[in-house]
Amino acid sequence: MKIVKINNFNEATEIFQKIGVDPYGIDAMVSKTQHVNILLSSQSCKVANILKQEMLSLGADAAVARGSVACSIEKTDVLLMGTLKQIHALAKKIEKQPFGLNVIAQNILNLTTHLYKNSYLLNTSRRKIILGEKTLIMGILNVTPDSFSDGNVYFERQKAIDRAMQMADEGADIIDIGGESSRPGSKTVRVREEIARVVPIVESLSGKLKIPLSVDTTKSQVAQKSLEAGAEIINDISSLGDGKMASVISNASAALILMHMRGTPKTMQTGNLAYNDLMQEINAYLEEKCRKAIAAGIGRDHLAVDPGIGFGKTYEDNCRIIKNINEMKVLGLPVLIGTSRKAFIGSVTGGTPAERIDGTAATVCAAIMNGCNIVRVHDVAPMKKVAQMTDAIIHA
Repeated sequence: MKIVKINNFNEATEIFQKIGVDPYGIDAMVSKTQHVNILLSSQSCKVANILKQEMLSLGADAAVARGSVACSIEKTDVLLMGTLKQIHALAKKIEKQPFGLNVIAQNILNLTTHLYKNSYLLNTSRRKIILGEKTLIMGILNVTPDSFSDGNVYFERQKAIDRAMQMADEGADIIDIGGESSRPGSKTVRVREEIARVVPIVESLSGKLKIPLSVDTTKSQVAQKSLEAGAEIINDISSLGDGKMASVISNASAALILMHMRGTPKTMQTGNLAYNDLMQEINAYLEEKCRKAIAAGIGRDHLAVDPGIGFGKTYEDNCRIIKNINEMKVLGLPVLIGTSRKAFIGSVTGGTPAERIDGTAATVCAAIMNGCNIVRVHDVAPMKKVAQMTDAIIHA
């Protein structure tokens, strides 16, 4: 006798097949192996009571506030608890009911579809990038004089080109080129200067590398020139803070990475760092930015998201994001995470940024185990090995 941990439908199917279950039975039972908890925020008491009763009728349950039955309170959160089969049955039962329950039903179906999605397609102007089969490594190339970890190291053009070629040889799947530091307290760089730093590098590398080039910028003019020079991805930490960025991305059929951040790099660690529900707020912010991007003509399959480790977050917040990154699956998009050499790692391990490689490796491993698809790193060679070993464990 033993406890069996079943993480996904494939694992459930494998167990059923070993038992010798009829294929029809496998289809009927596989969703019963996955337990789902869904939190609905601030629902009216009448909606909460309907959900409670419907869940109980299915052999599942829903947690509501004490005063909701008597409607002595105005609103309550609702935690739905059941197997995936029961959750889907609930959606079916309420899909034609009043009080907004039809919307809740559709949202539940969308959420659970995203929750069990294991592969993604990220389209650029030049290729289709498959995500889910292995973790992709995005190598960081800072062509700046003041980045927190490697400022001025690759500021000279040939050194930057050589480093990009080296990262490609080490196994990088994407090279991310940045001409403006986003370290806490950093100041903005003029458009002309950022273009002068980034575009010649893109022009040179686009003719030499077979892997896609990404440009880390918040400025539409820099994005425009970079895409014309051969970049395929824009990594925008401001999430379309520049009103013209979306049209630039759309017109070029480029891919776009949207990141969560409060404020700007100059102010992000000095403002309000308190969150009522960290992951929910990150997801809500990114979903809004995705809607904005799609409304501007950017395909959903051209989008990826980044929770913004270190951008307006405390040390504890950064650790919680890594631990709970699987909650971002509700967005239905590939997730990028960038922990490399950051200060919160130094809070645990000590040392300078260059001495945080081991700590970075731990965060990369944990992020991949919890559902990350792309890791953005300075140290490509060791992190490639970390990702390969972690992927092997996940897919074992």
